[in-house]
Amino acid sequence: SFIHSFIHSFIPLFTFSMSNDIVFQSTTTAARLERIGAHSHIRGLGLNELLETTTTTSGTASNMIGQVAARRAMGLVWKMIQKGKIGGRSVLLAGPPSTGKTALAMGLAQELGDDVPFVNLSASQVFSLDLSKTEALTQAVRRAMGVRIVEETEIIQGEVVEIQIDSLLGNAGGGGAEKQKSTTGGLTKSGRLTLCTTEMETIYDLGAKMIDMLRSEKVSAGDVIRIDKASGKISKLGRSFSRSRDYDAVSSTTKFVQTPEGELQKRQEVVHTVSLHEIDVINSRQQGFLALFAGDTGEISQEIRNQIDAKVAEWKEEGRATLVPGVLFIDEVHMLDMECFSFLNRALESELAPVLVIATNRGVAKIRGTDYTSPHGIPLDLLDRLMIISTQPYAVDELRQILHVRCQEEEVTMEPTALELLTRIASETSLRYAIHLIVTAQLFAKKQGREKITMPDIERCFALFVDVQRSTKLLMKYQGQFMFNELNVEEEPSTGKDSKTQSATESEESKTEAMEESS
Repeated sequence: SFIHSFIHSFIPLFTFSMSNDIVFQSTTTAARLERIGAHSHIRGLGLNELLETTTTTSGTASNMIGQVAARRAMGLVWKMIQKGKIGGRSVLLAGPPSTGKTALAMGLAQELGDDVPFVNLSASQVFSLDLSKTEALTQAVRRAMGVRIVEETEIIQGEVVEIQIDSLLGNAGGGGAEKQKSTTGGLTKSGRLTLCTTEMETIYDLGAKMIDMLRSEKVSAGDVIRIDKASGKISKLGRSFSRSRDYDAVSSTTKFVQTPEGELQKRQEVVHTVSLHEIDVINSRQQGFLALFAGDTGEISQEIRNQIDAKVAEWKEEGRATLVPGVLFIDEVHMLDMECFSFLNRALESELAPVLVIATNRGVAKIRGTDYTSPHGIPLDLLDRLMIISTQPYAVDELRQILHVRCQEEEVTMEPTALELLTRIASETSLRYAIHLIVTAQLFAKKQGREKITMPDIERCFALFVDVQRSTKLLMKYQGQFMFNELNVEEEPSTGKDSKTQSATESEESKTEAMEESS
């Protein structure tokens, strides 16, 4: 079936035989690029089994600060997702900017783990030139729906007793294709591999490719290995405890395991978790699974999706597959229009619907593309389907803890006085602005030959990079010199709308001057 071929398309194609060679494709692994992001410090929701916040001596174990009620509500969502009780439900995270809405979604993703699909999508990504709005949302929904497929495979697992390798000169007078396969540089490689368990011992013939794989894995006598008969892959599980005294010194990375028991050849269950969108792409493109890496997804016909849904339902009835409803997180959801909201309404009623988590920082606003106003810029019929979780502005102590966690994440050392000044800046301007000052202050301190950030470093960066309030004050002061200015600078500022603007500007100036004097 196409799902069975999909599973094995990710595994290099092997031809396994104890007396013949193993033809395989070598792959290389790329080094992982570590990067500090805006929410890379989030490790989870920071809740125990009773949905109570967990704390350590240095703060919360998950680096989640504040928003206790919202975290407990999200913890309930996490528990329901684990038990499969919330498929097709929706959650709305609503709150002012910089109140941890995206951090809650990232914490939920960390708690769910790698086995549950989590798709992070911005509402502006829906409006693409390559795909229609409904197609982009359909692909996002199906990426968030996982299918856990269970299949059995035969393996050979045992302790290596002996590896014997013979190299003979090739016969120039003859030899067929099989002889040419095992001939490299005029030498014919052959050998025997002796494996044992606690109950039996068997000798297997080796070909040249099998010998090369054993050498690449650095397998020696005393190692416990596993050979997948379907793919031919060799995995070294560790070193046998019976050989632990062979050497006086052993590396700290050496892992010792017990010698396997029972038969050498066993059947083992293998679990694959794939998304419905991956199956769609593989069955709609000639390149197969390579289209996933090339990014050539494009529009996928509904007929293919219907056939895949029918096949998944058949596998589900046979007990060979289970559905894994994941999470689709859409940030800045107020950027969607009525067509997208109508699609989400219909998609949530489907059996193959993930958990929808959306976030917005809008109050009562117009729905995009219409003249109708609604809470959070979302239609009322969709709001009625949502479980709304509200977030509140952070207190001063919580801001201080968040800034301390960010300093640890970015490996920055800061004096307590500098941290207090940065906390005050975050409370009077914004948390994001204060977080941006951490790296800039660190660079300024390094230019001065210091590793620790001091208060003058924060003051210097505060003077160089203005926040929104000071930028607004400069804008009002020099508004006549800006292009396409909509404010009428010729009118007297003492009457009408300009008087309100002037009073607001004066209050902002007084706040900024007071903060500069205190710093």
